[in-house]
Amino acid sequence: MKLILLYSLRNLVNRKLTTILTASGMALVILVFSAVLMLSEGLRKTLVKTGTPGNVVVIRKSSGSEVQSGIEKDQARIIEVSPEISLNEEGKRMVSKELVVLIGLPKKGTDKLSNVVIRGIMESSLPLRSQVKLKEGRMIRWGSNEIIVGNKIADNFDGVRIGNTLNFGQRQWLVVGIFEGGTTGFSSEIWADVEQLKQAFRRPNYSSMIFKLSNAKDFDIVKDRLEKDPRLTVEVKREIEYYEDQSAMMAKFIKVLGVSMTVVFSIGAILGAMITMYSAVAQRKNEIGTLRALGFQKTTILTAFLVESLFLSLIGCVFGLFLSSFLQLYTISTMNWQTFSELAFSFTLTPKIILQSLLFSVIMGSLGGLIPALRASRQKIVDALRTD
Repeated sequence: MKLILLYSLRNLVNRKLTTILTASGMALVILVFSAVLMLSEGLRKTLVKTGTPGNVVVIRKSSGSEVQSGIEKDQARIIEVSPEISLNEEGKRMVSKELVVLIGLPKKGTDKLSNVVIRGIMESSLPLRSQVKLKEGRMIRWGSNEIIVGNKIADNFDGVRIGNTLNFGQRQWLVVGIFEGGTTGFSSEIWADVEQLKQAFRRPNYSSMIFKLSNAKDFDIVKDRLEKDPRLTVEVKREIEYYEDQSAMMAKFIKVLGVSMTVVFSIGAILGAMITMYSAVAQRKNEIGTLRALGFQKTTILTAFLVESLFLSLIGCVFGLFLSSFLQLYTISTMNWQTFSELAFSFTLTPKIILQSLLFSVIMGSLGGLIPALRASRQKIVDALRTD
């Protein structure tokens, strides 16, 4: 086997140009394939990390998202006295009633408006969102028309720096701070006092409620009680599961569309590898005859050419993954189909994506090299040694 590997490697080195061209074609396919998976994973990771373990989200039953949800004041009072809710150091319940609305803001470099989430929060919201840190300026004064904006909003939209005012809900809102939500979806939101936001948009109800459990094992108990309470029409989810559901539809669409495109590109790469290996078989006909005359079996010849094709695909895979790793430096923004708002996230390369790319390259190399390898192994010694 060692001899076969050395033979295959020597031939790849001797045919530098064809090796580079074929491996480059496969590298481009792997680049597209891994980029699609990285895009889907980046979206999923951003939304899932928005959730906090131990936090619970309550929305109206069958609403799907906070934007479509509504919880009445009387219902909120029932929910916020649940005994499973954790207490802070001051003995207050760690529960927040929030409102989510959408407004249009102009993106930098374009005249087009994009939807942005405005989240009405309470003072009790902050301890529930440990991922969020104030980056510049100060926190809003409760009861005022002040807002703080996520860093991704500040980077991608006009007129949202500290000291600027935004007009929405028939009011002027002063930007007093910029917060950082890490890799979470909060970085793509604007926060304001929930009661002021309700008045501005004439909303009598809240969109959702978030609370922290004193014991994470009590989730099934509180979920069962609240969802079966005849006074309530709510759906109770772990916050992590809620945001994972938010990413499911779009991540699936990206995967299906991207993998479909990759399959089309991979056909070209497989044909390129096949042509390269056919050419190698034709050029080394005498070598094949000599190897057969020296006693090498047909299976050994087949293995040699198949290994050569796999080497080509693996070289392309390594180069393609190397290129795709640089995509992690970029942040893109798109519409979240569940909330119809702008969401910024980054490409994310994971060990699972690396393994999937390696497997995909092995499949391409095997399909591209199998038929030429079979042809090489089936050549008769007399025909192979014949010189034209």
